[in-house]
Amino acid sequence: MAHYQRLLLIANPNLKEAPALLRAIALARASGAMLDVRAFIEPAAMAHVWEENRDEEGDQRYQRHYLHWRDQTLQGLNAQGLDVNVQVVFTCEPLLDIVKCVEELKPDLVIKDVTVDPVLGRVFVTPLDYHLLRGCPVALHLVNQVHDELPHQIVAAVDLFDTVTQIRDVNDAIIQAAHTLAVQCDASLHLLYAYDLSPAFNGDTPLITGCWNVAFMDELRASLHQAFNTLAERYGIAPERRHFFMGLPMPVISAFVDDYQADVVVMGTLHRVGTNRFIGSTMERALYSLQGSILAVRQSDSFVEEKM
Repeated sequence: MAHYQRLLLIANPNLKEAPALLRAIALARASGAMLDVRAFIEPAAMAHVWEENRDEEGDQRYQRHYLHWRDQTLQGLNAQGLDVNVQVVFTCEPLLDIVKCVEELKPDLVIKDVTVDPVLGRVFVTPLDYHLLRGCPVALHLVNQVHDELPHQIVAAVDLFDTVTQIRDVNDAIIQAAHTLAVQCDASLHLLYAYDLSPAFNGDTPLITGCWNVAFMDELRASLHQAFNTLAERYGIAPERRHFFMGLPMPVISAFVDDYQADVVVMGTLHRVGTNRFIGSTMERALYSLQGSILAVRQSDSFVEEKM
């Protein structure tokens, strides 16, 4: 896989400690990529939209604060020898401007912090994060915490049961994104699949017409395992880095991350047209519960019509 050529960091100047900035700097340094830093800032609040005597001096102070941050950030990154561009965008619609920026710059990866409450020790995902997961046209790296600037253990979490995912090649996109990240970081790449057979026996998935038994479950499991190994072999993933477990995806992934001290979990996002909801809630739960960070992969044509 080729090295990254361009990275886009969605920065939050209000964060005193920014794990995403540390990760972006490390990736840019390791890959030699151009680093674009953008801070999308809402304009200063007005007491009333009809107010005639606006505090223009206050508005100017507000803007100068962020422009000073821009200049300091640019100076600091240039001092590290990075090829970097830093800009502040004042906007009332940050999501639209972020997507527009991504389309214009065409980065290989978008990097952004998720907010961690230092007292509660939990992650708070903003509506902007959810919208970016649904609409970002390139891979999105949501950084929770950074023990090491570059990740050492990367997990590609695939789903072989969902035929829609197979049709849209999301599994391939997940592994390719994970492999590309691993190349930049000289990290270990693991392939993980947590299979849950219960969907085969619900009323919405007509996989069987009669009574099911242990033999059928064993056959289904063997079929999934074979598909898993075929996928792993196609990408040259060694047997000792293939992990095939029975169980609900989120508990299995969470336990694996803890056991292997995984830094990044690469997952696919897919949502139904008309509902604007993810198929399943694995990604949403992962954002809240995983100790590591997430790399979300979404193909632009990965949509499926809502079932009636």
